[in-house]
Amino acid sequence: MNIINVENITKVYTERELFSKASFYVQENEKVGIIGINGTGKSTLLKIVAGLEDPDEGTVTRANHIVINYLSQNPDFDPDKSVIDQVMEQIVMTDLDEHLRWSLESDAKSLLMKLGISDFLQKTGELSGGQRKRIALVSAVLKPCDVLILDEPTNHLDYEMVEWLENYLRSFRGAIIMITHDRYFLDSVCNRIVEIDKGSTYSYETNYSGFLELKAAREDSARATERKRQSVLRKEIEWMQRGARARSTKQKAHIKRYETLRDQKGPQIDEKLELSSISTRMGRTTIELNNICKSFGNKKIVDDFTYIFLKKDRIGFVGRNGCGKTTLMKMIAGELTPDSGTIEIGQTVKIGYYGQEVSLDGNQKVIDYIKDAAEYVKTEDGLVSASAMLERFLFPPSQQYSPVGKLSGGEKRRLHLLRVLMEAPNVLILDEPTNDLDTETLAILEDYLDGYDGIVVTVSHDRYFLDRVVRRIFAFEGDGKIVQYEGGYTDYMAKRPEPADGSIVADSAIGTDSSTMSSADVSGSIDAVEKPAKVDSRATWGHEKKLKFTYKEQKEYETIEAEIEALESKIEELDAKMLTVASDFGKLNALSQEKEAAEASLLEKMDRWEYLEDLAMRISAQ
Repeated sequence: MNIINVENITKVYTERELFSKASFYVQENEKVGIIGINGTGKSTLLKIVAGLEDPDEGTVTRANHIVINYLSQNPDFDPDKSVIDQVMEQIVMTDLDEHLRWSLESDAKSLLMKLGISDFLQKTGELSGGQRKRIALVSAVLKPCDVLILDEPTNHLDYEMVEWLENYLRSFRGAIIMITHDRYFLDSVCNRIVEIDKGSTYSYETNYSGFLELKAAREDSARATERKRQSVLRKEIEWMQRGARARSTKQKAHIKRYETLRDQKGPQIDEKLELSSISTRMGRTTIELNNICKSFGNKKIVDDFTYIFLKKDRIGFVGRNGCGKTTLMKMIAGELTPDSGTIEIGQTVKIGYYGQEVSLDGNQKVIDYIKDAAEYVKTEDGLVSASAMLERFLFPPSQQYSPVGKLSGGEKRRLHLLRVLMEAPNVLILDEPTNDLDTETLAILEDYLDGYDGIVVTVSHDRYFLDRVVRRIFAFEGDGKIVQYEGGYTDYMAKRPEPADGSIVADSAIGTDSSTMSSADVSGSIDAVEKPAKVDSRATWGHEKKLKFTYKEQKEYETIEAEIEALESKIEELDAKMLTVASDFGKLNALSQEKEAAEASLLEKMDRWEYLEDLAMRISAQ
């Protein structure tokens, strides 16, 4: 049963059309993940579903009495309220008896502790953005609701917190709609993926792994449909050029079909974020950390850490929030100094630091922000201008002269990543690079790092990213101790000791949905239809027999145009039905296959009509 229906919505934001007649639905107890490139309107869709924004056109229908909880990407709190007061104000909507309120407050404190917040009386205005996001998450999950809407819930959570949230959401009794870049999280929690692409929505009844296969199948199907459209169009052109024997009304129908096919747009080819290797040659000396120590007050952050980075090293630093990972990155980047020990940087080392917090001038033009780093950059493809690099990063010329302030949060992160790469570093320090970047951009960044001719050092809670990119992990294990593990995140989880506090860490094995669809099922390739021979001499030995229709051919000639017209009508009806289910890939695929069969039959009938028409002309010429 659908509890939320969003039908044919159109939404324009800062002169950009986010949605064009798009539809979306949510059923009871569904767990839906929203996918799409940054700037396509994912957060806007969540706000529309939650009732916080209205579409410019279209309707939004919610079932009676459903309660919706919404977690914003950037929650807004009263800075003067304490942590616990802020949470309780959000989750207590009516007067409660003292015992129930005490129980709810106890649950809130327990969950806050689990998410690394222990000072319940601290004012929210004194907290970091990540801490405020975790407080908002506590409020969202504790308040009873039918629909839980989460915008980037895993941002600012360490891996243990993410695994706790994963387990919580899997057992949540209600519907969930969420945006997240965490692909393991999507695999584990979601049973449906909705993709936003070029103003439309596409629904896939599967998790993230299944989505990747089904999306490839959808794109293959779109390309096959375009090939068939061109084939049918060629036949219609032949029909138009030769003229039909049909009555004028039928001829008008053919003209209309020809014009429809002629004017129909083919599938848009997705622009792909392209990253050519950009780096500066590195000499013999890289970066050497010797007996590094760092403390803040009585808290040891790093205690006697030594490591010499190797050329093409792929290093990941992991640990709980607040353990000191970002502090160490800033020391390596030269933004902080250690209390003791030395950091030796080779003369040819050029560090590119991609930090968590990015401060951009909202009034500066997009292209000027990049030109401040470099007008041109040398890549594998030769010398490339700042404007051309922006296009490779999916910023078209029309957007390059717009103010930075008009970009979405994810687009700003992507722009900042380009700025770092434009400086051609040979050491990349990536502090939580997966925050706010869409899954497609992350996949291409990972491919880029495969061929990057330099050192990559990253801090990340994204388990998929760590498995994909790093070959050695250093784990912060408390009291400044940093321990080395070989391999990626999964290898680290298998080798690490049990947590010292005795807490049970959720199993990190990720379930996958085995239901997949072969691309052959939806490719819709056209089998070549063998044309009947056009030469039929109807001759016998010794003398030429006069041409004439056989009884079967005569009957066929009399009915074939009606059959062609019926097939054309059927295809039009299927086109209309496909528009009504455009967001449901399963139904869309079934209708596409039925349309493919009808179009194949139409091609065969038109070939047969051509043969019969030729024969009729030759008979009449005798």
